[in-house]
Amino acid sequence: MLELAGLLVLGFFAQWLSWRIKVPAILPLIIIGLVVGPISTLFTGDEGYLVSKGPKLIDGDSIFQGKVLFDVVSLAVGLILFEGGLTLKLSEVKVLGKAVRNIIVIGSAVTMAGGTVAAMLIMDFTLQTSLLFGSLIIVTGPTVIGPILRNVKPNFNITTVLKWEGILIDPVGALIAILTYEFIISGTAGAQIGWIALKTFAITIAVGIAIGWATAWLGNLLINKELIPKYLQNIVMLGLVISSFALSNSIQHESGLLAVTVMGMALVNMKTSNLKEIISFNEDLVIILISFLFVLLSSRIDIVDIELVLTTNSFILFAVVVFILRPLSVFLSTWGTNLTLNEKIFLSYICPRGIVTAAVASIFSISLFQSTDYIIPLDEAAMLLPLVFLVIVGTVVLQGLTAKPIAKLLGVTRKEPNGVAFLSADESARFIAKILQRYNIPVLLADTSKANTREATMQQIPVYEGSILNEEAWEEVDFAQYGQLWAMTPNAEINALACRILGEELVKDKTFRFISNREQETLNKDDYPKNILFEGRADFIAFSHFIRKNPEVKEKQVNSREEVLAILDAAENKGKVIPLFVINDKNFIEPALALTPLEVGKENKFIYLQIS
Repeated sequence: MLELAGLLVLGFFAQWLSWRIKVPAILPLIIIGLVVGPISTLFTGDEGYLVSKGPKLIDGDSIFQGKVLFDVVSLAVGLILFEGGLTLKLSEVKVLGKAVRNIIVIGSAVTMAGGTVAAMLIMDFTLQTSLLFGSLIIVTGPTVIGPILRNVKPNFNITTVLKWEGILIDPVGALIAILTYEFIISGTAGAQIGWIALKTFAITIAVGIAIGWATAWLGNLLINKELIPKYLQNIVMLGLVISSFALSNSIQHESGLLAVTVMGMALVNMKTSNLKEIISFNEDLVIILISFLFVLLSSRIDIVDIELVLTTNSFILFAVVVFILRPLSVFLSTWGTNLTLNEKIFLSYICPRGIVTAAVASIFSISLFQSTDYIIPLDEAAMLLPLVFLVIVGTVVLQGLTAKPIAKLLGVTRKEPNGVAFLSADESARFIAKILQRYNIPVLLADTSKANTREATMQQIPVYEGSILNEEAWEEVDFAQYGQLWAMTPNAEINALACRILGEELVKDKTFRFISNREQETLNKDDYPKNILFEGRADFIAFSHFIRKNPEVKEKQVNSREEVLAILDAAENKGKVIPLFVINDKNFIEPALALTPLEVGKENKFIYLQIS
């Protein structure tokens, strides 16, 4: 019990640490697992430090043993793949750009074929083991790409390609790895890859697809027909995922992973009601599973396994994967696109492997050791997991540390964005967004209210239904063109929280909010916070009343801050003017703030609202 609790605590600590130091969560998860697992044996021996190997501080094999370990890890991986399948919409695949589509199709083929050949030539693996390795290194994933993109801030083309590659390659790559594995293990010790293997492989595919689609159809029916209450929908869907996994495996061995992946893909394309809530629930569940799963799996590795892969050949294989296969796949996939040479070079460099790679490799490793058919040699099976972990840790560390300076060297970092993201899509936010659109300023509204987002859509304002404070928003939305946040909700605490949290993600000191009624009543104007919108002249309620009076949008050329203040302080404007922003010749806006001096230069436009 103590070790199980330790796994959870360490997993949650690793998640917090990844957020704090802005690295993909998989890196601290694996490192902490290695520290409390195999590395700890160097310090726990009876004869002291680095002399004799002692017991592990935490050993995954002692927590879950034999078939229980396989079932726990296999089910956890199934839930991770189900969540990944929920991201794959066929409508998005149809409209993907040529570069992204080719990287998914051509890039995956090049990576798998190249990884297979490299593993055979460099590591002297059998064809079966090499195929498994080649299929496992396909996946990157949004959980590792996202933090790198937020840190590097590359231009729009690179951000778009890497973001969509990460989202789509997650379920697609996992599906390829699962099918490859099924194909390999379907060959018996005598038949190898022959007719029996092909027949078993075909049955596995058919069962997985059939069960996955059938359970998705059932779940869609139960929810859309309101046959279960809303508060039970997430739990019922979780039960269906587990049932799909178990039923598929009971009909055809090892078809469960395929079934749950297909189930997720089918659900998202059936337009199931309340799917956002289901996705959100599964994302939270997957974070919990990942938090303990990867500390558990890392702790299972023995120090001998680490020594096996810390060889010259292993590092040569790593170099081939990163510096030969990735550039080859990118340049072949982007042939004839509008990407520049420097953009292709940077895309060639970024290929961190992620959580799905580690999860699927772990389940394969456990399964291979429990098999009595010995489809691949046991010494190669022992090397497969640590070798994949070497690729994961190596790519995340190397590219996480060097991506930013390389992007600057290649000149592919994005210019300072001039767009505005709004935390709200209500009447006030929509009003300001429409004004900004007149000046060709990119805008994005974000709100959890369906009514508000529906109205924004009707007014042809870009909108995201959900909270941009959540991590998934940064995976689904390209924030590369938004350099400011305007928090305009009626809740002052949420506005302040959003400015504090997103101040680390957006351009520094570019998060602004409504003044609160309490601040207006208790503070002198000179003591107003520095990120208050509209000179602090209106809180949410006052601004809402003001715009309902149909104010006129005014524009005046200004050359200094004094000219702006003169307009605001004119006697005829008392109580009839709300300052909005100043826009310069480069189409950048500066909100009218309470204390911070406006950056007003020559021939800038001052935009304000006036009631006649």
